[in-house]
Amino acid sequence: MHSIFQKLSILPNAFLLSWGWQRRILCLFCGAFSVLALPPFSLYLVLFLTLPGFIWILDGAIESAQSDHRKRAWTGFVLGWLFGFGYFLAGLWWIGSAFLVEAERYAWLMPLAVLAMPLGLAFFTGLGTALAAALWTDRRHRILLLTACLTLSDWLRGNVLTGFPWNSFGYAVSDNLVLSQVASVFGIYGLGFLVLCICAAPAILADARPLKQRLGAVAVAGAVLVSMAGYGFVRLGSAANDVADLDIRIVQPSIDQKDKWQPELRDRIFQTYLDMSEAPLGGSARVGVPRLVVWPESAIPFLLTQEPGALLRIARVLGENAELATGAIRVEAGEGGSHYYNSIFKVSSSGDITGLYDKVRLVPFGEFIPFKDVLKRIGVSNLAGPMEGFEAGYSRRSLKTAGSFSFLPMICYEIIFPVEVPERNKIPAFLLNVTNDAWFGRTPGPYQHFAQARMRTIETGIPLIRAANTGISAIVDGYGRVIHKLSIFEKGVIDGNLPQRIDRTIYGSFGDIFVIISMLCIVVFTVIVRSKPSSRVN
Repeated sequence: MHSIFQKLSILPNAFLLSWGWQRRILCLFCGAFSVLALPPFSLYLVLFLTLPGFIWILDGAIESAQSDHRKRAWTGFVLGWLFGFGYFLAGLWWIGSAFLVEAERYAWLMPLAVLAMPLGLAFFTGLGTALAAALWTDRRHRILLLTACLTLSDWLRGNVLTGFPWNSFGYAVSDNLVLSQVASVFGIYGLGFLVLCICAAPAILADARPLKQRLGAVAVAGAVLVSMAGYGFVRLGSAANDVADLDIRIVQPSIDQKDKWQPELRDRIFQTYLDMSEAPLGGSARVGVPRLVVWPESAIPFLLTQEPGALLRIARVLGENAELATGAIRVEAGEGGSHYYNSIFKVSSSGDITGLYDKVRLVPFGEFIPFKDVLKRIGVSNLAGPMEGFEAGYSRRSLKTAGSFSFLPMICYEIIFPVEVPERNKIPAFLLNVTNDAWFGRTPGPYQHFAQARMRTIETGIPLIRAANTGISAIVDGYGRVIHKLSIFEKGVIDGNLPQRIDRTIYGSFGDIFVIISMLCIVVFTVIVRSKPSSRVN
């Protein structure tokens, strides 16, 4: 057994003994290859190589810094930033596709945008690694320390300023429905902590301590993985298939983004939605049951409130006992001119607007421009629509169907943020996500977006109705099970039943507070252990 581990030591030594630019490049590649764990690849086993490799790099680099805490922290920040930059560059390169939709105007900005976001997001990974490096020891609990610090930095990334929790570490197992069920207890950040711990555990095999102790530590990680799988199997095994007295029709027209706002095509596009909405019922549709028809984000290629004839045409298509929820741009006259909102309208069978939601979380540089006046001077303007920018809505709030089914509307990337579930008597019957991922073509972006939307159902136990212009549209139940789905660039209609909401989850009751406190406790524990004279003795 010892001879086998001696041969295997070649791999950790390649990381431990790396130096200078070699060390930095290895760190960059560890981050970049970690993206293979995310959709659409979902090769999460790659983390069993990249995370131990990252830890071995830190072991070697921090040891050379000796007891200089500032130097250790700076070394950790640089290496953590490089890991994060590789991770976000490889995971978010597809954002550049949006600049090619109107290439004649924006193509020159694509390299800047593709690099700028990873440069900024990597700061959080660097910050978490810096804290871990300052408290680093050669003991086994350094694995817990690093993963706790990365989890805290991941949470900060999702909450600081506007927040951008895209591709949090827990999404590495998002395509594994069994392991993902743990999110119902700990949320995406707690799931991410467990994934990091389990996949980083093999780093201990290279430690200079008795083999039995090394194998024991890895066995603990294996037991946690088995426990996660066991919980997932039990939860899914007890899952019901109950449906509510509401049918859903989702329209996915698959309209090319270049055509979407062409004035000469607006009538044809609108008619496409109308024709698909009144197509014969299929799937599991039920006669006589109330129906909600759902169109994607900004589906209507004109200002709905300024086209009363459009509402009449919608009413004729809906018929009795049906309603429409559609994304559309809304304009409101106000001080300083017109104000535009990215909105969801609810339209009744009589053609009346009976509900309205304005998007609260806007996409920076996509729907509004930070430091707009300054950036306009260098030619940077709105990149996501025909308007000069959107105003944010006042607050998140639920809407209700005519049949009193409440739903929480979320537009585009609002769904990537963990849902703050209200009091027990105000929990919505379903989540409604309308989006337009046509900007990003057949890149990993739409797959990552859908995986994050689905995770919200597991966290809360609330079903999801998702309408996307070019995909992925779906009906997902409260366990994250996809009941119906239309794939990327598949034109079609989903007819299905609304899954019944399940009991409030633990995460739905407490949110991230338990995970954040636990991570802070791990850091404090490390400080206490490090202060003891025997801290470097196993």
